[in-house]
Amino acid sequence: MPPARIFERYGVTPGELLWTGRPAAGIKFRRSDALYIPFSIMWGGFAIFWEAMVVSSNGPWFMKLWGIPFVIVGLYITVGRFIYDAYRRSKTWYAVTRDAALILWEGWGGKLQRLYLPTTNKIGLDLNQDGTGSVTFGEQASGNFFSGRAQNWSGGPDVPTFENVPEAQRVYDLCIKAQRAAAAAAQPA
Repeated sequence: MPPARIFERYGVTPGELLWTGRPAAGIKFRRSDALYIPFSIMWGGFAIFWEAMVVSSNGPWFMKLWGIPFVIVGLYITVGRFIYDAYRRSKTWYAVTRDAALILWEGWGGKLQRLYLPTTNKIGLDLNQDGTGSVTFGEQASGNFFSGRAQNWSGGPDVPTFENVPEAQRVYDLCIKAQRAAAAAAQPA
């Protein structure tokens, strides 16, 4: 389905759209994974070892049950978070209008997030060598222990972001231009 038709279902007319795009598909690794992956393997490995030892030694039923949530968390942070992140991005669309950045999630319970550009205090750009990158909207938190950047365990950012978009510099410039034009239009004459 063309992007304009998708946004039209949420009340955005095709004439409003200056740009539409999607995040890169598939499994993506981030810089923070250099520390998350060893931690997750250590956690998951210990949880599976614990559960296997309790079950093989015919330990108390409470101890067998106690280990199950740890195994589940270990499987999620080791493998599941990559699958969830790929799924989340496969259901995501981005758009820029004359005065807003739009992030649309079409998954279960779909939602449209409209970020009014003149009131967005900061628009940031994280550009890769191949021209892809991410455009962030808003002030990022001070970061976390692993990476110095705010992220959640799914790997996604904690602030509204156009993630892994092609021609990120062009998208960033378009957002800045739209932000300035909308702010100028909002000023009293």
